[in-house]
Amino acid sequence: MKTHHLRTHRSDENLAREGQLAWQLAGVAIDPVEVEPDVVDMVVNRVIDNAAVAAAALARKPVVSARSQALSHPVSIGGDGATVFGADAARRTSPEWAAWANGVAVRELDFHDTFLAAEYSHPGDNIPPIVAVAQHLAAARGLTGRELVRGIATGYEIQIDLAKAISLHEHKIDHVAHLGPSAAAGIGTLLGLDRETIFQAIGQALHTTTATRQSRKGEISSWKAHAPAFAGKMAVEAVDRAMRGETSPVPIYEGEDGVIAWLLGGPDATYEVPLPETGEAKRAILDSYTKEHSAEYQAQAWIDLARKLHDEYPLILDDPDRIESITLHTSHHTHYVIGSGANDPQKYDPEASRETLDHSIPYIFTVALQDGTWDHVESYAPERAQRPETIALWKKVMTVEDPEWTRRYHSLDMDEKAFGGRVVIKLADGGEIVDEIAVADAHPLGARPFGREQYVHKFRTLAEWVLEEAEIERFLDVAQRLPELGPDELGGLTITAAPGALVGAEIPTGLF
Repeated sequence: MKTHHLRTHRSDENLAREGQLAWQLAGVAIDPVEVEPDVVDMVVNRVIDNAAVAAAALARKPVVSARSQALSHPVSIGGDGATVFGADAARRTSPEWAAWANGVAVRELDFHDTFLAAEYSHPGDNIPPIVAVAQHLAAARGLTGRELVRGIATGYEIQIDLAKAISLHEHKIDHVAHLGPSAAAGIGTLLGLDRETIFQAIGQALHTTTATRQSRKGEISSWKAHAPAFAGKMAVEAVDRAMRGETSPVPIYEGEDGVIAWLLGGPDATYEVPLPETGEAKRAILDSYTKEHSAEYQAQAWIDLARKLHDEYPLILDDPDRIESITLHTSHHTHYVIGSGANDPQKYDPEASRETLDHSIPYIFTVALQDGTWDHVESYAPERAQRPETIALWKKVMTVEDPEWTRRYHSLDMDEKAFGGRVVIKLADGGEIVDEIAVADAHPLGARPFGREQYVHKFRTLAEWVLEEAEIERFLDVAQRLPELGPDELGGLTITAAPGALVGAEIPTGLF
């Protein structure tokens, strides 16, 4: 890996293309290096993972809304259009709208892959826009599964490299600001675009996808799922404009009035961004990890620890009166984003939205401790959140930052990087229960790492309520043959709901 030094430059410095981060990112996108076999396998896993969590969310209101918006638009000229999760495969729409609808479906349950470092991210959010463009232009450009895999590998590489170096949440900027550039670059790789065109697309995608992180603060709304879908949609549109010769603000990151100077660390801030050398394989996807549970990633290990404690101390933990307090010693990010350090009263509100509860580690740990399990529907149900014994224990759960867990959270040594912590349960009789966990069971270094078998099982389990068995098998066959797919097969990377499965899901009306 090489390191790109990033800082603000005065306008009169006339920073050359070669010194700009967007140009370096475009260089990664055009590198013809082959995708290594283990990366190809993981790309397939994540395509399956995205479809799994999208299937589970097909009837949820934000997904229905986004799908209805997308299907209100015709296929744009110049291609065959792209498929929309849930709809019949023959019903296509313009690629930017397919990216939008499928992006919302993938993100709605907060149940797909993650990477956490200086910034947090869901790099699987790159897949919907890249697939949409691939489907739209498959016949026109002769695109195959090989080109699609290459595009996805680029999207993952760039988003993860940016997340390793540049903190957005520190400056209250939403994390999808890294997604616009990565998706644009991934589309550039897919289409084999030249460096200048990708450079301009990256700049436009970044410029249009920077927003505050209020979408993940306080009363969290349905926009949480729409934000990455919007970034993907903007990336598609940015590539379209750049291909037509339109330009972007330059230098987008480094300018006097650019992203660093006014949205991030300020004119004196510096960042060291790791990027692959020319000819070096793009392997960042292997540093990311998926979720076994539908909750914020920092909650994954805590759910597993709570399940363990539930089994070991059922009589004690079944009665809130036996517990004086529960303290989770954890990382800065966990404490301040999903813990009591956020100072969000909504994180302790039994009537809070699902989006809020899945960003409340006090709630999540309480329910997993009491139930010994976690379900993407039942664990968030209003009747579950409003149980008196749950509320009583929930209010006794607090988080505190532990410097060592913060250090491990930010470590770029994947063997010591951790997202858990230590729990201290003080009992009313004066006793204590103390335990800790570093990574989730499903993590590559966890007790039960996810492999292809687990990804396929996750898809089958989450899709069985909405897809016919034949459709489940068809999709798994196509997805697992991804690297060998021809142009006429890329349209099969979608899922069609069984007849009547989505009946009753009210379709809202809008402008379109």
